[in-house]
Amino acid sequence: MLRFITDFDGPIIDVSERYYRVYQFCLENTRYSNQEVKQLSKAEFWDLKRSQIPEKQIGMISGLDETQAQEFSKIRRQIIHTEEYFQYDTLASGAVDALLKVQQAGVDLAVLTMRRVWELDYALQKFHLSRFFPENRCYCLSNDYVKTRDIEDKPLLMGRAIEELPPVADTWMVGDTEADITAAVKHGIKVMAVECGIRDRSQLELHQPNLIVKDLRSAVDLLLQSFGQGSYPGGR
Repeated sequence: MLRFITDFDGPIIDVSERYYRVYQFCLENTRYSNQEVKQLSKAEFWDLKRSQIPEKQIGMISGLDETQAQEFSKIRRQIIHTEEYFQYDTLASGAVDALLKVQQAGVDLAVLTMRRVWELDYALQKFHLSRFFPENRCYCLSNDYVKTRDIEDKPLLMGRAIEELPPVADTWMVGDTEADITAAVKHGIKVMAVECGIRDRSQLELHQPNLIVKDLRSAVDLLLQSFGQGSYPGGR
């Protein structure tokens, strides 16, 4: 049997509107009352995020001074993962169709995400995704987990998943960040990176995934086509 492990934010959920709304709030709440700032368009902002420009630098590009930019970054960390802003998340284009294809093909499907339990449950319920991810196929952080860095925490979560999930003949991971690629590579799992998330192609290429594809639908189509032919796509 084939197993398909997917990240949540990026491949399945489009977080760009949430991140942009938080950016707008932070900018408005750190500028001086009479200060003129340059609010970036959503496209400009998202390009900077996908290029991994630091939050503080985004604040300064928007017209804040260094002290303000530090506060801008601090406020952002405090509110980016709050329920007030999770409402702005949307389904990534084609994600549900892709998940249906995987499920109908009889591929074992699991989700591996840096969301906390309540954050994942919120989205699974809102977007009716529990049909794809029963509790024993959901790997996320506990509500009281003390995060370090995703690139360190996600490989630990992947290790837990590998230990607990039943053995299969082959496993693929799909994700949109260096943390996904690192988690897969560390545990000897092949990985496809998608360009629809929070990293652009140049950032993904730095971490050498097996393949880079447009989105979850492209990843699923490629994998199922290759699976049906008895061979797998890509090589490092």
